[in-house]
Amino acid sequence: MGVYKSKSKHNIANYYQIIVINIFILSSVTSSSMASSSLSSIDFSTAILIRVDQSGKGDFIKIQEAIESIPPNLNNSQLYFIWVKPGTYREKVVIPADKPYITLSGTQASNTILVWSDGEDILESPTLTIFGSDFVCRFLTIQNRFGTTGQAVALRVAADNAAFYGCVITSYQDTLLDDNGNHYFKNCYIEGATDFICGSASSLYERCHLHSLSPNNGSITAQMRSSASEKSGFTFLGCKLTGSGSTFLGRPWGAYSRVVFAYSFFSDVVAPQGWNEWGDSSKENTVYYGEYKCYGPGADRGPRVKWSKQLSYDEAAVFLSKDFIGGKDWLRPAPSHFKNAPKPNP
Repeated sequence: MGVYKSKSKHNIANYYQIIVINIFILSSVTSSSMASSSLSSIDFSTAILIRVDQSGKGDFIKIQEAIESIPPNLNNSQLYFIWVKPGTYREKVVIPADKPYITLSGTQASNTILVWSDGEDILESPTLTIFGSDFVCRFLTIQNRFGTTGQAVALRVAADNAAFYGCVITSYQDTLLDDNGNHYFKNCYIEGATDFICGSASSLYERCHLHSLSPNNGSITAQMRSSASEKSGFTFLGCKLTGSGSTFLGRPWGAYSRVVFAYSFFSDVVAPQGWNEWGDSSKENTVYYGEYKCYGPGADRGPRVKWSKQLSYDEAAVFLSKDFIGGKDWLRPAPSHFKNAPKPNP
């Protein structure tokens, strides 16, 4: 993870446009979110539909081509919905900062796969990189097949107000670089071995399945909060933890690393100590690692390190709702109407 520490010198947040997001929910779930009154003039009911189909029956055969067809949209006046038909798309994809309000939707994660193989550099290796704010991803598998010999990011989320529903995200080391901003993951499957959910974001993971490939003493999280005043942290709510060998719940990439697991099932893959100080005992005084009403064979708090917390309800409450990520202000239901993209002038 040391390569990435130099990244703190770069203000990627300058690329962000923090306005509002159009969140698409799983088809079986109805969102109760209400539009912010300050943004009531924006029409979130209609999106421009772009089809990606490898057979040539859509508007494009590659995902990146579809993204490049979208004009810069910094006035935040239009939603775009990229519908990816089933297939394996072998490409590296970037959502630019000047193209917010894009939804990338597969048909289902089991048959709509975005895959690449790149490694060693945590910022250059991602299969999918998100810089555009107000982004939504649904029903898509995102893979980095670089292997087990170095950092290999499948997904990097470096934009504010991004949400992922029913996605599968897999690699080995640093699978998900949950970089900066407020993010929401629901019903996702995330797999890796070493620090496979890492970064500085404020993120809520709800009903996600985390699967560790580590043979011994890996780490699920490496959260990078660097000061007590920084808002960031990871919350895992109602999640399931499984694996093939021993793993820690987390270790501190940043001195004030903050991670909370609540109402989650821990298989016996979780190391009895629970958490690791990453060779720096001074961080034991500054990290915030908490558990609340977790269960399963790996949830026994008896052998846990003493500097982790068994949270009371009052301590846990701030982490147990979408308020932790300001979600009530930016999570949105799917649009009800679609229209075709305007044809370019000859």
